[in-house]
Amino acid sequence: MLVADTVNGARSESGRWRWWWRLLPSLAAVCTLLCRGQEPAAEWPCYHGPYRDNRSPDSGLLKSWPEAGPALLWTASGLGKGYSSVSLAGGLIYTAGMVDGQTFVVALDGTGKEQWRRPNGTSWQAAPSQPYAMGYAGSRGTPTVDQGCVYHLGESGSLSAFAAVSGEVVWTLDLLTTFDAKVPKYGFTESVLIDGERLLCSPAGAKAAVACLEKATGKLIWAATELTGVAAFSSLQVVDVAGVRQVIGMTSRVAFGLDAASGKKLWTVTHGNERDNSATDPIIQDGQVFVTSGYGTGSRLIRLTPTATGIGAETVWSTKLLDNHHGGMLLLDGFLYGAGHESKGWHCLDAKTGLPRWNAPGKGSLTWAEGRLYCLEERGTLALVEPTPAARRVICSFQVPSGGDGLYWAHPVVCGGRLYVRHADRLFAYAVRAP
Repeated sequence: MLVADTVNGARSESGRWRWWWRLLPSLAAVCTLLCRGQEPAAEWPCYHGPYRDNRSPDSGLLKSWPEAGPALLWTASGLGKGYSSVSLAGGLIYTAGMVDGQTFVVALDGTGKEQWRRPNGTSWQAAPSQPYAMGYAGSRGTPTVDQGCVYHLGESGSLSAFAAVSGEVVWTLDLLTTFDAKVPKYGFTESVLIDGERLLCSPAGAKAAVACLEKATGKLIWAATELTGVAAFSSLQVVDVAGVRQVIGMTSRVAFGLDAASGKKLWTVTHGNERDNSATDPIIQDGQVFVTSGYGTGSRLIRLTPTATGIGAETVWSTKLLDNHHGGMLLLDGFLYGAGHESKGWHCLDAKTGLPRWNAPGKGSLTWAEGRLYCLEERGTLALVEPTPAARRVICSFQVPSGGDGLYWAHPVVCGGRLYVRHADRLFAYAVRAP
């Protein structure tokens, strides 16, 4: 049972999603919210936000925090184990968690009170042959909200669509049987992508490395079968680049681009590691794709150009100075910010050259809002950081409470004047709008 405790206290490439037209809540959602006496909140409808660039549109935020941190508005408990972040749309908050080996998608209202929860397949559990992973069970993917539906891929391959207000199951699809796929080493971790009337996901199966489905029904539109490697744990991007609308992502062996209309392979560049683990989403800007992987692989910038026969892809630079594990990266004003894995610490790289600007101790995930980085250390310290290539300038920081066992790996979200931090069984909502 989930309990909410109240306490005192430049965007993407042209042609990317025009979410603001498609994310207006349904009439039923509006009526429901009015009955609750709540105003519809700002929206963060999927993993890393409306543009998948991990940048919040919020303004009027606090420039610094008290020593104890911003005011904690509420704590929602009972989410279960896992590392899912949150999405927000139509005045509701969505996440996922594992309880007794079962993955659930959970919807909360703006006060942290549970509105519904629905099962979505058994949760991932490490095999006995993978003892190093035994402590990492639980939910992974963040729900995606679009036009009154919530879409979620469970760790064991159950892809489901739920009615956003009621939680009623709209359709469900088993990726394993449909696409002759296997559960990846750490379970499916992808946060699925909506592009217009289509849903994109990565079954990494013999019948589809990447699949394009009708979002309304789950019916197959196309399947890409030309890619090598297994699921790499990152999520897909869709963008107009080099004159073609492309689906861009990573398998365990390559970074790739597919024709968004047909699924035809346009280009690949070798990029992977011995652990088959490339968990950070690609960043695309100005006809270039930035990819990074942990376990010593490092980072790479790929330039895409139209050719007589299709799309050319060449590596501009590569470096092992920054091998992001799964905390995400941000590209801001020509500089890349994020934490390394074996290249330990927080890093800033020049995006044009790959050359380092600074390195500082720590490791974690991050997001951006109104000129500040919100950096969540995997041990629970949340820092407000000025993004500058001169040095890592920490403005203030505080310790997020514990939600149970495990590291703080769920990515933070800033939306509607609130900072949301998930740890294990709990979600914490902080007030970060300036008075």
